[in-house]
Amino acid sequence: METIQEIYLTNSATKKDWRRFLTSQGLDNFSSQELAAIDKTFAIYDDQGQMVGTGSIAGQTLKYLAVSAAGASKGARFNRLVSTLETTLAQDGIFHLFVFTKLQYEQSFSHVGFATLAKTSEGLILEKGLPNVASFRAALPKKPASAKRVAAVVLNANPFTKGHRYLVETAAQKNDFVYVFVVEEDQSLFTTEERLRLAQEGTSDLANVVVATGGPYMVSSLSFPAYFLKDDSQLVSYQTQLDATLFKEQIAKPLGITSRYVGTEPLSQTTDQYNQALQEVLPPEVQVELVPRMKEPTDSQQVISARTVRKAIQTGKIQDVTDMLPVSSLSFIEKHLTDLQARIKKGQKIDGN
Repeated sequence: METIQEIYLTNSATKKDWRRFLTSQGLDNFSSQELAAIDKTFAIYDDQGQMVGTGSIAGQTLKYLAVSAAGASKGARFNRLVSTLETTLAQDGIFHLFVFTKLQYEQSFSHVGFATLAKTSEGLILEKGLPNVASFRAALPKKPASAKRVAAVVLNANPFTKGHRYLVETAAQKNDFVYVFVVEEDQSLFTTEERLRLAQEGTSDLANVVVATGGPYMVSSLSFPAYFLKDDSQLVSYQTQLDATLFKEQIAKPLGITSRYVGTEPLSQTTDQYNQALQEVLPPEVQVELVPRMKEPTDSQQVISARTVRKAIQTGKIQDVTDMLPVSSLSFIEKHLTDLQARIKKGQKIDGN
């Protein structure tokens, strides 16, 4: 009789057995980034003690799912495995799940209640449970019925700078209504709540702009699980294409968004690749508007950068970046400087965009 149980990858022998099984099933990407995100792992063993299935949980995402077809119904094993993972998450109060996987497994997941959100040639993302993407859209502020030109801006705003303000203001001047989505993923120096507040305060005078979090649907594309890719060279392409497709299909089309504004990226190759993916995926339904980065002073070559601001926070030289910040952001930083520096000292990374 087959049994299913939680296994612990901290045990080297167990981890070796787990990796061997996954490799036999065509999954062999065990990057430290992928493994570090795993919270729990379960495995199915046959009556000979051989692993015949496994699946892991990372936050609200299922990953590293594989079942052997040997000796039993592959479908039954798969269903049992997914059910166990769902039950485990439910016990932790999580009823909304995501899966990132290969295209060939779309039907298997749809049979157990998952709905496809977006897919590219290299992979797809599915979700199950509530609140789902329809719930997310329903909770957003409604655009006026008279709004014909609707734009979107997606920001990390870590923190909100005059450069972000310039990007949003440019969109607001050229459109009837603008959604500003602040990335919800809480891995930045400034918390999600702080970033949302600073973006709201920094645009409060723009009557046709609403600011909301992007929920789990506008995440850093680098956080998309990619454990099933064979080649790391596919990584950035897969992640950026999938994120752009998700935005187009589940956000832009249903909300009537016809343009997305992004800043040019002279400082970040990854973000530049992401902008290229947007330009490949979004048109013609959604136009991509590239806005040159604001410079400070305006006649200099110094682009306004949230990373530069974070570096100044680390060194305590806020006076060097005051011209890069709206009054609301500068006031917040000055008031909370000691706390922000303490976060950095505790290991909070300040690189990136």
